[in-house]
Amino acid sequence: MALYFIGIGLNDEKDITVKGLEAVKKCSSIYLETYTSRLACSIETLEKFYNKKIIPATRDIVENKAESTILKDAKSHDTAFLVIGDPLCATTHIDLMLRAKQAGIKIEVIHNASIVSAIGITGLEVYKFGKVTSIPFDNKNVKAPYEVYQMNSKNGLHTLFLLDLKPDENKYLSIKEAIEYLINQGIKEDTKAIACSHIGSEKPILKYGKLSELKNIDYKEPPYCIVIPGKLHFMEEEFLEKL
Repeated sequence: MALYFIGIGLNDEKDITVKGLEAVKKCSSIYLETYTSRLACSIETLEKFYNKKIIPATRDIVENKAESTILKDAKSHDTAFLVIGDPLCATTHIDLMLRAKQAGIKIEVIHNASIVSAIGITGLEVYKFGKVTSIPFDNKNVKAPYEVYQMNSKNGLHTLFLLDLKPDENKYLSIKEAIEYLINQGIKEDTKAIACSHIGSEKPILKYGKLSELKNIDYKEPPYCIVIPGKLHFMEEEFLEKL
């Protein structure tokens, strides 16, 4: 028996790896983490493609009730924990892995693409990104994202801002709201940035320009993120100008 942490990619049911799909097919219990990102397909579509029943795993289940659900199942039979993107890019998943190890459960990890790697579609060199940060819904008195930007900028590094989301409530922090937060924190309106939506899909939206310009664009479907570049290589500059 094992608990499989399986990344299912960023877009739809076909983004899972062959290794990931093989693991899913041999598992008796399949949980899908539902709170850190959003797919462009439904759970029903995943079930049809995998030919397996899927149990939605909310934050409460993963963080507070795993011992009576996910971990309990993994003690008696092969169990899959599906994560949009890569399975280990969220700290809550590391915590689940630790609890599984403490319970003596065998663990297997099957990686996939994540926003951290896929952000390279912007033309920016991935190894030149600094600390990643998130902008929450309730951000009036929140300084951390701006402080991360200041630290990265000081070192010439790019900053990736992930925008808060609550998929279960169909609630997503918009790029306009995030830009207004950044400007309110003191970042100048003419600062150049890249606003992105649904990276990993066939038609992601990538817009490069001043913050004041980017906030008025319709970015269609979430999830959303924003990048403020640091020191640019000439190839990065050339790529950005063609977005």
